[in-house]
Amino acid sequence: MEKACHFPVEMEHKAWWALKFLNFDPAKAQWKRGNQLLELKEMCLHAYESSRTYKDKVKFYHDTKLMKRTFHPGDLVLLFNSWLTLFPGKLKSKWSGPFMVKRVFQSGAVELESSTEDDQQQRWIVNGQRLKHYVGGDVEQFASVMMLVDP
Repeated sequence: MEKACHFPVEMEHKAWWALKFLNFDPAKAQWKRGNQLLELKEMCLHAYESSRTYKDKVKFYHDTKLMKRTFHPGDLVLLFNSWLTLFPGKLKSKWSGPFMVKRVFQSGAVELESSTEDDQQQRWIVNGQRLKHYVGGDVEQFASVMMLVDP
């Protein structure tokens, strides 16, 4: 896909200077102007190619950082809330949940379900990269195991 190219003012004046420099010979001026336009076209194509290779490299780097997680209906997961800034602090967890997975879409989206105090079911669809598996259990249970291990 090619985009329209707008000439800067300097390019317009170069045509007049080329005519003046070449003693107003229209054939030489036309040849020189054609070469300048071809050079400009080559620079544009080179810029588009550089942009395409840069985008490919950034996409490859981004895709290597994605973790492949598979979720199944009935799994318990935690949801990462990056926009949660009500009480900023180091020790505040940005993970909320656990929520139950109701459905997994082929695109990587996951439908979550949570129950409220009124026994109402809330459902919403989130990106699967914002989720991680919930490993159940109480914190006290893990703390007692750690105390037995440390002397």
